[in-house]
Amino acid sequence: MNYTCENGLSFDLFLHCSLVPSCFIVAILSIIQRREKCRALDERFPILKGHFGIVVPLDFIGSLSNRWSYGFAFGAVSSSVLLLFSEGYMPFGVPQWAQAIVYLVGALEVGVAYYPFFACLSTPHRMWGGVLGLLYTVTWVIVTAVDIATCPGGMVLGPWQKLIFQWPSVLCLLFLLGRYVYIILKSVRVHLKLLAEEEEQHLMQSHQARYVQSLLRRPSERSAEKSWFQRKIYDWDPYFKFPNRMIGTSIICLIGLYTVTLADYSLSDYTFDQIDALKDSVAELAASCNQTNNLFFVLATQIEKFSYVARKSWLATTICASFTSVSYTVHVLVCYRKHLRRLWAGQKGFLPEKFHNPSSAVSVAAIARYSGWQIAFTLWGYFIVHFVQFLFAILFVYGVVIPIQEGRFLEWLTNFGFIFLTIAIVIGLVILQIVMVQVFFLQAKIDPEDKEKPLALNNRKAFHNFNYFFFFYNVIMGLSNCVIRLLMSCVVGTWLVPRIDRTIMQRGYESMDPGYSTWIGMIFADHYHSNPVLVCFCHVLLIRTVEKQRQNNSAYSQFQNTTSESGTGGRVKGRWLLFYTLLRNPQIILLRKNRSMSLQENHKAITSARMMASQAERSTDPVTQMNQESDHGTEPHTFE
Repeated sequence: MNYTCENGLSFDLFLHCSLVPSCFIVAILSIIQRREKCRALDERFPILKGHFGIVVPLDFIGSLSNRWSYGFAFGAVSSSVLLLFSEGYMPFGVPQWAQAIVYLVGALEVGVAYYPFFACLSTPHRMWGGVLGLLYTVTWVIVTAVDIATCPGGMVLGPWQKLIFQWPSVLCLLFLLGRYVYIILKSVRVHLKLLAEEEEQHLMQSHQARYVQSLLRRPSERSAEKSWFQRKIYDWDPYFKFPNRMIGTSIICLIGLYTVTLADYSLSDYTFDQIDALKDSVAELAASCNQTNNLFFVLATQIEKFSYVARKSWLATTICASFTSVSYTVHVLVCYRKHLRRLWAGQKGFLPEKFHNPSSAVSVAAIARYSGWQIAFTLWGYFIVHFVQFLFAILFVYGVVIPIQEGRFLEWLTNFGFIFLTIAIVIGLVILQIVMVQVFFLQAKIDPEDKEKPLALNNRKAFHNFNYFFFFYNVIMGLSNCVIRLLMSCVVGTWLVPRIDRTIMQRGYESMDPGYSTWIGMIFADHYHSNPVLVCFCHVLLIRTVEKQRQNNSAYSQFQNTTSESGTGGRVKGRWLLFYTLLRNPQIILLRKNRSMSLQENHKAITSARMMASQAERSTDPVTQMNQESDHGTEPHTFE
């Protein structure tokens, strides 16, 4: 059935059109955003006055506030991220060699289209962010709802494909809608003085302070008892919070797994239907032949059996692969916390030695790469693990289940017994060598309480004969063990493809695994930027610096103004403070960085400085001297 519709909305067209309001919202947020430092351009164009600051969508490293809001914003983006993952979005057609550039342009376009979702959450101007974010989110919700209502069907899942695929994104959009309404209502209450204003976010978070306090506190002798859920599944840590990047990445991975699992099973069902159609065609061809035992009849029977086995095996392995991928997504979060806690404690032994001091540029670049790579590794890993599990299921069914069902149990048991006996003898002889060495060729324990005997030979002549005769047999065993090693390496490596926190390369070749290198760089960057001890130390230094600056500024208290000052008043105050400082310290006048001046102006400045220095030496209060000069009609010298 063909579910293409011509009256539905074009997502590509809407994405192109959404760039206009997106850029408009970002421009408004940039205008109201104040820059921390004023530039020379502000003096030339006073209308700027520090406006047009850089809008930050979200802090990928240090911010731990609104984590779930950002997580649902990532969930709203998931549909477009999956579209980019499938390489199905190309803004314009180009030759095949330039497709990578087009994919980059498409990714930038998607990033700009979804930029307001994050920027309106992170802006310090809560009212503006809430209103603009609400309007933009309402537009997306309406367009998405109209698209689902007018063209719900698709080629993969049938008449309700868009609703089945997009309901997680719609749910995230509705959550953002409620979040923006909450931000607006809270801003109105703050404006009406019904609610206190939010405090500025401090450098050190409360959980980081509690972690430092726990380090300074004497550990309790009796550890708290943990439940089965804490011991086996997940143990909540009150001293740790996952950053926005990890939560958003996990949400997109889970939504992506839901989408690809449905698409995978639906496409496989279509494939097996085609196999059944092929079986029917072969059966009709076999029926047209007059021979009783013809090749087409046997072939039709085998195709029917394979279709039934493959369909059931694919369903079972789909469930198993989905469960494996979801557990990997959660386990990556657990490993992230475990690795960071070890780095906080100064433990690097769990990492390869060459990764103990990664490059700074590589670590910072890993922050930008991690989220995209983790999503791609998770989704592609699902397909790879699913296919490998499907092959093992087919082998198990044809090798074990079908012989038992067809009454060939004794034949199967005989064949399996020979294989099992061969493997058992090989393993038994390996164990026998270890037992013989343990009993006859190692010296006795030094201390009876030791767990093992020391690594010291006993009965050396007998050991040399033992080693000589087993030399020839171990050559034969080495071949089988080599094959087993290769198979186990392939199986384990395939199973660990979605696990970016573990390398699939052998020891010494970990740097050839780009995913693992990205993981190491990412956790080191987070370690250096969010280590609670370092953050606490910087927090204490910042407080001490601010207190010291207040003490140093107390000498200028007579120039302080309790009322709010405009930009002009601030410049006047600054010039008065500058004049007072130069009047008390005239020797630094000549050290100031001035504009290029002529020889006559330079000589005049030197003379004036020397006069002020001599006056400062004779007068105990320069301000009183300045006032006396003003009373006699002498205008004080000023320096710019």
